[in-house]
Amino acid sequence: FLVAIAEPVARPEFVHQYKLTPYSLYAAVATNIDTERIISVLDKLSKNKLPKEIEKFIRDCTQKYGKAKLVLKHNKFYVESEFPQVLRELLRDPVIAQSRVKEDGAATDEHGFIVQGKAEEMKENLHNLEEEDSDDDEEDTTKKPSTVVSFQIKGEAVEKVKRQAIELDYPLMEEYDFRNDQTNPNVHQFDLKPHTRIRRYQERSLAKMFGNGRARSGIIVLPCGAGKTLTGVTAAQTIKKSCVALCTNAVSVLQWKYQFQLWTNIPDDRICVFTSDRKDKIHPEACVLVTTYTMVSYSGKRSEKSQEVM
Repeated sequence: FLVAIAEPVARPEFVHQYKLTPYSLYAAVATNIDTERIISVLDKLSKNKLPKEIEKFIRDCTQKYGKAKLVLKHNKFYVESEFPQVLRELLRDPVIAQSRVKEDGAATDEHGFIVQGKAEEMKENLHNLEEEDSDDDEEDTTKKPSTVVSFQIKGEAVEKVKRQAIELDYPLMEEYDFRNDQTNPNVHQFDLKPHTRIRRYQERSLAKMFGNGRARSGIIVLPCGAGKTLTGVTAAQTIKKSCVALCTNAVSVLQWKYQFQLWTNIPDDRICVFTSDRKDKIHPEACVLVTTYTMVSYSGKRSEKSQEVM
């Protein structure tokens, strides 16, 4: 539990030390651990009574975190929340209000917000947060909304809206609703091979990313030799859309291409390499592009072939 809500400071053989920070608590909320659960579990596991200062710090850091999301659906961006009052507060900001796009024909409430069903979290993720050996299983009787409200914003104003939301202490968690994306084509025959098996910890890390049926923005951290490449390949295969794999050097690019060929059935013409020495032809429909940070961030004059890829 501490790994999910705090940052490690020291981990010797017997006693591990963790530190609660605003960023670690934000990460916890992003994975569906709410304020009351954090406080109740810490209070249950603590040898001493949880200090009021710690409880206040947790509440101050998490009361607004996770209340709003930035969701990409059908190539359009939506600010989404379970709480209409949160969206109303965001729209009081002139920058966010000017970035809003009015949608015609969608089911809306009295405030003009689009109303739809909530993307529910996987039961496994919720189960992982509970104490397996708890004798007093207390059921959470708090009724949570089964619907969410949202409004569309202009694509070119996304970065401004994100900055303003941070200023208002409502950092937007980013998600991609890939299952309902009918605009972008799927990569042809992009499935895992029958012999592909992922380990339990890889499965759990991917469950955090895809826990509510969408792809969450974030970072998966695994130690060396733990199979990060296979985890990345599985994540790309789950989405089945065009994706870019950014590597540190040209050798890693070839390794990633080989891993895609080893673990999935993706056709060779759907895996494209883009390095200084090799520039494969990009498939006109959907494909996986493997390249380096340098090739994407280069600001000098490019060759005609490189310019075409970019």
